[in-house]
Amino acid sequence: MKKFNLSRRGFLGTGGLALGAGLIPSPLLAAGERFQIVRSPQEWRRLLGSERYAVLREEKTERAGSSPLDREKRRGSYACAGCRLPLFSSAKKFDSGTGWPSFTSPLPNAVGTRQDGALFFKRTEVHCRRCGGHLGHVFNDGPKPTGKRYCMNGLALIFRPA
Repeated sequence: MKKFNLSRRGFLGTGGLALGAGLIPSPLLAAGERFQIVRSPQEWRRLLGSERYAVLREEKTERAGSSPLDREKRRGSYACAGCRLPLFSSAKKFDSGTGWPSFTSPLPNAVGTRQDGALFFKRTEVHCRRCGGHLGHVFNDGPKPTGKRYCMNGLALIFRPA
């Protein structure tokens, strides 16, 4: 994995401070969205615990640098902590310098996206295509070949070593 430095200006431009503080709530589902796995809020809370529930079901953001998955270097895959669907390969992971696990692309048919206007600008929210769990956001400031930075909450993921 190569180091990718995101400038202070770029990080602040992505709302890094507000997100890192977990201050930005937004609705989980866009109108008309349907997912294969549907549970009540009580079921999700019981299955996930309070911290994962806040990230996956309420779209909170964990504190930057708090996830051990940001420093994970082994080969393997990253799956949704809500439904265990494989989402990202370690081959696409890179060190963005932001304090969150980052990837250049997801696995095929793994994630969905929607526009998120919770901040003062538009962002693209990333969610699990099977259960709708909030994973993080994708930005257009990543390394080649995609130029994308899928900036994910570690609490939204589980790592499976190869």
